[in-house]
Amino acid sequence: MSGARCGRTVTAWPRTRRVRLLMVAGALVVVVVGVVLAVVQPFASRSSALSLPLARAALVDLPGNSTRFDYADIDPAAHRLALAHLGDDALLILDTRTNSVVATVPDVAHATGVIIVPSLHRVFASAPGSGEVLVIDEESGAVLARAPAGRYPDGLTYVPSTGQVWVSDQSGGVETVIDAGTGRRVATVDLGGDAGNVRYDPAGDRVLVAVQTRNEIAVIDPHTRTVERRVAVPGCDHDHGLLVAGGRAFVACDGNSVLVTLDLPDLRPLGQAQVGDDPDVLAVDESRGLLYVAAESGVVTTVDISTPAGRVTGRAHLADNAHVVAVDPSTGRAYFPLQDAGDGSPRLLVTEPAPQ
Repeated sequence: MSGARCGRTVTAWPRTRRVRLLMVAGALVVVVVGVVLAVVQPFASRSSALSLPLARAALVDLPGNSTRFDYADIDPAAHRLALAHLGDDALLILDTRTNSVVATVPDVAHATGVIIVPSLHRVFASAPGSGEVLVIDEESGAVLARAPAGRYPDGLTYVPSTGQVWVSDQSGGVETVIDAGTGRRVATVDLGGDAGNVRYDPAGDRVLVAVQTRNEIAVIDPHTRTVERRVAVPGCDHDHGLLVAGGRAFVACDGNSVLVTLDLPDLRPLGQAQVGDDPDVLAVDESRGLLYVAAESGVVTTVDISTPAGRVTGRAHLADNAHVVAVDPSTGRAYFPLQDAGDGSPRLLVTEPAPQ
């Protein structure tokens, strides 16, 4: 939510647009495996697209197998990064100061969505393989609770005004509501279609959900748990990715590879831009005005959000299957977990904005 697709329905898990990529080995472009480059160089595109305004900061070994990763999230104050290692049924927690793994949480079946709630020092992780959301201690990695969360729990968001976590049950077509303190499921909200990512809009104290089979955003009151409005997303085919930042909602449409920008609170269209094929996870560095759109194709798009509609500043192939990104707003560093860095081993690629 990343994001958070992470997707559509297939036999093994509900992601038809991803199934063609599940067995594809990743390869970094112009990377010497295992070496952190001291010289910063902007990433170049494989095609005529724009070079990414990023510099490589580190390439970090990750434990486990060369299997698929999904969403990621960062707690900048605690220097923690959480990675859902879907193919290994695990959650990794790293220290961003040392880029080292401090905890591995096993038995997170098909780990997909993950968020960190800094005020609670807890991590919430979706496990669609068991139809649960796990509540995890951020520091130790201990599992504190497991809550039933439907057929395919995926993206998550935290609503501070109610103290609840909302979880998109993608193929179940509902939002599952979990009490963040007790870890218990308290309600479900019907969406009338497959659930894409979910985000909290703090300015309006409301929950926004991408209803991807209807190409619309459902606007929900988190206190009454009722859908107040349904707003069509123009020019969008299968709205899955969703992010709220800077008084706007950014929607990634994986059916036609478009990013749509909507004004808040009325969700009025401001513009759209072409991104990489099959866009998935979005992340933002608000202090630097930089939005990241990571796609299943391995193409990452950067967008300057200092203008209302946003302006694409880079769009290039970063690495095969580089569809997940998280950003540390305190440092500007972006984190891309890669299932295969070219030698059959998983790596974490760390970038930072390139010097101007």
